[in-house]
Amino acid sequence: MNIAKMMKQAQQMQKRMGEMQSELAAQEIQASVAGGKVVVTANGAGEVLGIKIDPAVVDPEDVELLEDLVLSGVKQAIAQGKEMSQQEMSKLTAGLGLPPGLGF
Repeated sequence: MNIAKMMKQAQQMQKRMGEMQSELAAQEIQASVAGGKVVVTANGAGEVLGIKIDPAVVDPEDVELLEDLVLSGVKQAIAQGKEMSQQEMSKLTAGLGLPPGLGF
């Protein structure tokens, strides 16, 4: 096992991971709930970028419904962002031959 080669590979992987994180932050994901009445936009870094709410679901007598819809949309958007991130990271680490449990 060549330590210098492993160190170089680790540095290259670290650089690529930084690039990938920037790329993921630039990618947008939209999660839609209630037939598009609430749309949440997030990025691949898991940051919520925006929320659009159709005025038809804004009912002062039923604020809980709107809260539930927004929460559901945010959860879905973040989950999709995490999934996208995990897929990209697994592509990056696929050729490294990491032992089970050490992959991303």
